[in-house]
Amino acid sequence: MRNTFVSRNACGSDFSRPLAQWATKVAPTAVFAILSIAFVANAQAETVFVTLEKDNALAVVDPIAGKLIKTVEIGQRPRGIAISPDNKFLYVATSDDNTIKIIDAETLKAVGQLPSGEDPETFAINPAGDRLYVSNEDDSLVTVIDIADKKVVKQIKVGVEPEGITASPDNRWVVSASETTNMVHWIDPKTNTIVENTLVDPRPRALGFTPDSQQLWVTSEMAGTLMVLDVKTKQIIKTIPFDVQGVTRDKIQPVGVVIDKDSKRGYVALGPANRVAVINAQTFEVEKYLLVGQRVWNLAFSPDQKRLYTTNGTSNDISIIDLDSQKVTKSVGVGNYPWGVAVKP
Repeated sequence: MRNTFVSRNACGSDFSRPLAQWATKVAPTAVFAILSIAFVANAQAETVFVTLEKDNALAVVDPIAGKLIKTVEIGQRPRGIAISPDNKFLYVATSDDNTIKIIDAETLKAVGQLPSGEDPETFAINPAGDRLYVSNEDDSLVTVIDIADKKVVKQIKVGVEPEGITASPDNRWVVSASETTNMVHWIDPKTNTIVENTLVDPRPRALGFTPDSQQLWVTSEMAGTLMVLDVKTKQIIKTIPFDVQGVTRDKIQPVGVVIDKDSKRGYVALGPANRVAVINAQTFEVEKYLLVGQRVWNLAFSPDQKRLYTTNGTSNDISIIDLDSQKVTKSVGVGNYPWGVAVKP
């Protein structure tokens, strides 16, 4: 039996028409409206947080709209930033306060702080989210903090001027880079002791593990290189030099580094060269250099890894890179001297 939509006027006449015909006209509009609502909800879900070193503030950016939402005062000289594995809290190193601030990621209100040692700049959170490791550059220490208890578990003596620090995805290693000693230190998180040291190129700045925890990538700010270390042997297996046409060698100063979830590409911020290097993670060839803002510092992926965000210290903005097209799609002004970046889905 055919479905019909029936209506009658005051005189009793039928205004019947097939339901299918009505649905053909009305349903697309309804579907479009539903999809539009879903798109807007999805678009509003992702938030980028940027530390502003000279504004003593945190910038909040809507990357889909490409707009600064607000800035929030947070503490003196904020630099390193990370989000908890459950995305509920932001941790921010406020260097001149000698502390790590704990910020509610929804309300942006401070809910606590962690003892960090002096002048915290960079830090790493382990995959379980219960330990935080801080580089204390002036004291040549790595401070290990129990996040739940808000207490220092141990301070580990490392080389001179520790800077970059990272925890492996498999939770087997914490690695600290000492800029003046030109060394990376392999720390066993179970015992909080150094197991091995590896000499690297001058002034190692940042570190990143591949998702399978088999390789460690280390940037050398002074040599203008990226080193790839084999985690099993703790030895350098590849050194990648950077050469940007039209940029003098002294301006090529690799800092922040990230590797995508499929280990297909890695990305390195080249500091005053105002470029991000795109590296094939299988062949270790530099595929291209992307022009971003001035004095690019640090990098972070969007949750789906379709975009990459860069902090550009002296142009006071962030760049948004579309990773499918490998092009910068937008820059967003955020405030004075953006340094660290974290993304909340």
